This record gives sequence, structure tokens and C-alpha cells, in this order.
Amino acid sequence: MRRCAIVGLGSRAQLFARALAGSPRAELAAFCDTNETRMRVHNGWLGTAVPGYRPDDFTAMLAKERIDLVVVCTPDHTHADYVVAALHAGCDVVTEKPMTTDVDGARRILAARRETGRSVRVAFNYRYNPVHRRVRELLAAGAIGDVGSVEFSWSLDTAHGADYFRRWHRDKANSGGLLVHKSGHHFDLVNWWLGSGPETVFAFGRLFFYGDGNGRADDRFALDLEASPRLRALYRDAEHEDGYVRNQDVFAPGVTIEDDLSVLVRYRGGVVLNYHLHAYSPREGYRVAFSGSSGRLELDVRENEFAAGAEPVPEPGRARLTVQRHWEPPEVVFDGLLGEGHGGGDERMLAELLGDAEPDPLGCAADHESGLQAGLTGLAANRSLATGRPVPVAELLAETGERA
Repeated sequence: MRRCAIVGLGSRAQLFARALAGSPRAELAAFCDTNETRMRVHNGWLGTAVPGYRPDDFTAMLAKERIDLVVVCTPDHTHADYVVAALHAGCDVVTEKPMTTDVDGARRILAARRETGRSVRVAFNYRYNPVHRRVRELLAAGAIGDVGSVEFSWSLDTAHGADYFRRWHRDKANSGGLLVHKSGHHFDLVNWWLGSGPETVFAFGRLFFYGDGNGRADDRFALDLEASPRLRALYRDAEHEDGYVRNQDVFAPGVTIEDDLSVLVRYRGGVVLNYHLHAYSPREGYRVAFSGSSGRLELDVRENEFAAGAEPVPEPGRARLTVQRHWEPPEVVFDGLLGEGHGGGDERMLAELLGDAEPDPLGCAADHESGLQAGLTGLAANRSLATGRPVPVAELLAETGERA
């Protein structure tokens, strides 16, 4: 029975809090957040009396509550601080992605892990999605021969996409921008699918749709916190403590992240990824295609056909996975609905993180090295945006103290 603490009690923490509270292998022993209201709300939902602590008492909390595992769900730019402090306190860590938002954070996490020998796991739930697992199986089995290139396009609709421009994510200093916060999921998938990592990265990007001067106030972009008991309890009712406004105007000043991004990545071994993300689509979904020496594998996922309002619609989505070998008709490997929670990934990820899953030959569990490799692509892309040049990943690795 491992004693666990969650730091950061926003919306995403619900997933981990419910799983820990109901696990026979773990005990939810402590909460830590800047906001007392949010900690009370989570206790109310769970029917528990988990003690709450402020960030200044984080290290003391770990000792007093005899914590074995820390789950980090705080804003991205604070991940490294909590991960490093937890490791030095003798705890293992599960952190929401991204592992960190800058090179210095990566350097500190890697150094602390080496010094302490404790583990860092990154919650890359998309790996556990069954159709994504099938892609990995097919590629590993040589279904299309050696992979030459990957095309990956991800569309966020005007509910989901706009949400990154209402919240703290809108400031790149907080989130690293969508290339780190959101695309980190996608870069990790490609790393995992290929069994490789990035070598050189080049990027274009701009703020095209959201932000000051690109649009005007529109009720269809305003999230109604009063209409959602969950969001009202976590955010509107908690505003008086820290002044955090969950529903900012997506067209107001202060947006420093991009909403339209194109990235070229050359991987170790020569595979090239052509990646595009935009955050203002009328529908939500993604397409990925692998071109190989023996054929082509294509995955098309539609998560919703149109954005009905300001709050993202619930999953699941519909996926179609096909393999077409040279001189043969296409073979439909999967065509149907995906599960809820990132295509069924959340539940499987939690079972694995809490020790309730069978051994996984596909290696879905993401450690600090996986977190680093996914982050390096986004960080190198951000540097490319700033400098206008291709960025060798070895350049960033040298700054973390790691070898290429």
C-alpha cells in the first residue's frame, strides 16, 4: 500500500484522485494546492477527508504524511520544481505531461533522478489507446516494411482549441506553448511508434486566429462556468482566494502562444516527420500516415464533427485504421468507436501506474527518458520559431548535461 499525494487540484486531478481513492494498492494521503477551496471540493466529491497543504509546506507534507508517490498536476512551468523536490524527499513521481517546459527544468529533473535513483513517470495516456497500440504492433511487425516518412495532422476544434487560450496556457512562460503542452502527446506517440527520437527540428508558427486583434468578443467562445457544476465548484467559487480566472477572453491581449504550427523533424535513422497542428478547426480529429518500403499505414480519427459550443464535447471518437501494401488493395484493420477518456487510454494508463495491469510487451509506460525525448522536439521547435533555423537536438541535450 503506497501512500500518495496529489499536488495541483485543478480539473485534471480528478482522474488521479478517483483512481487513488478507489485503489486497493494505494492510499490517497495528502493534497497540495494554492487554493483551499479546490482541495475541499475534491474531498467533497470523493467523500474523504484528505489533509490539504499549501505549496510552501510541500516538502514538510511529504515527510509528515510519509508519502511514497507524488502525482504532479500543477501548471506546466512548475512541474520541474515539484518533481525535483519530491525525488530529493525520497518519493517516486508521476507527472502530467509535459515533464517540463524548458531545458533548465529537464536538466534539474535528470540530475535529481540520477542522484536519488527514484523513478519519474510521465502520463502519456495516448499510448494506451487500443488503436494506437495496434499501430505500434503493425509497425514493429514490419507491416509496411521500413518506415521512410510520417505525416501527422491534428485539428483542435473551436471548443477544445479555444480552451488553451482562455486559461493559463495562453502565456508561453506557463505552458511552453502548444508545441510543448499539447504536441508533446503527439511527438511522444511518434517516438514510441518508431522506437526512435528526434535529431533535427525546424518549425514555422504564428498566432492566426486567437489573440488581440484577430477577432472580437463572441459568446460562442465564452465558457459558461455557471452552467457546469464541476467547473463552477473548482474555479468560479475559488476565484476569491487566488484571483485565477478560468474563462478569459480568447481575443484579449496577453496571448503569447501560437495557434497554427508546422514542424519538420528528422529522426535518428533518417525517418522524417511532417507535423501540423491548428487550434481553430470546426471539427476535432487527427490523421497520421506512415509511408514504408512495402506500403502505407493510415489512421484517421474523428472525435467530433463540429464544435457545438464553448465546452469540449465528450469523447469517444471514431477511428479507421488501414494498411495498404504495394500492389494490393487496402486492408481495414479497425473501423469503429474508441473508448472514453483519450480513446480508452486513461483507464488503462491508471491501471498500469497503480500496478493493477498485466505486464505490457509494447512498453506503454513512459519514463523520464520518454518525457525528455517528447519535450526535446517541442523545445527545439520553439527555438526554431525564435531563431528561424533548424535546431539540432544535440544542442539542447548538451544544455541538459546529457549526451546525444
